[in-house]
Amino acid sequence: MWDFEHPPLDAMLAQRYSIHRTSPADCARELAAGNADIGLVPVAAYATTPSLAIVPGCAIASLDRVRSILLVARESQGPAAVGSVAADTSSKTSLAYAQILFKKYWNPAAEFLPHSPNLDSMLARCDAALLIGDPALMALEDRADRLTRTGERLIYLDLAHEWKLRTGLPWVSAFWAIRPDSLDRTRIAPADVVADFAGSRDHGLAHLEDLVAEWSAKIAIPATTIRAYLGENIHYFLDEACLGALEAFYRYAAELKILPPAPSLRFL
Repeated sequence: MWDFEHPPLDAMLAQRYSIHRTSPADCARELAAGNADIGLVPVAAYATTPSLAIVPGCAIASLDRVRSILLVARESQGPAAVGSVAADTSSKTSLAYAQILFKKYWNPAAEFLPHSPNLDSMLARCDAALLIGDPALMALEDRADRLTRTGERLIYLDLAHEWKLRTGLPWVSAFWAIRPDSLDRTRIAPADVVADFAGSRDHGLAHLEDLVAEWSAKIAIPATTIRAYLGENIHYFLDEACLGALEAFYRYAAELKILPPAPSLRFL
């Protein structure tokens, strides 16, 4: 979002786009309801809102370890012995990936129960916990201290890594999606939309240190962790490997009845 928030392009982009921020799941809901035209949505939303088109080029993905999607379980169990998962449901996509891994590789009978992202209370209720986003990053930072506090030995499985091990494919979490009819109303050219978002991505990557300084002041995670996360763990390009990963994700999710069958990938 660099260009949308910083000069010299923020003023020009403000004439094209009215921006508000919410969770990824709510972005998808607003698009489905027609209350937003463009949203950064979990990729699962494409299977449930077939009228959307994908803005090409940009993604939130990972080529291996992502760090921000974790399955935390007791060391004595391992994922195959997990019968219940307390799941942060803030991202339907991360939940779907976890369900695919369980149904295909670990324990197809595992039950997923919605829960607020608090590791202690999640593990008090269930065998394992699915943590997404900042709670996952914070759980990794707190790993050694938690062992000292509780004496409980846990395993922290990076689900993007687990997916890569079994499929050989990247983990694709989100992309920009658009309601195509919004372009008829606004008369913004599709090529301009694509250029605006790709350019903002590229300029953000060029200002990585500025983003590290900004976010280390906002969340209780060391700057070194944020730098590695933004610069190494996240892959921002919806390239051929990621498109192949999306095809596999939608195919598995439909076969296992986790999501409805997704339409063929349709781009702006």
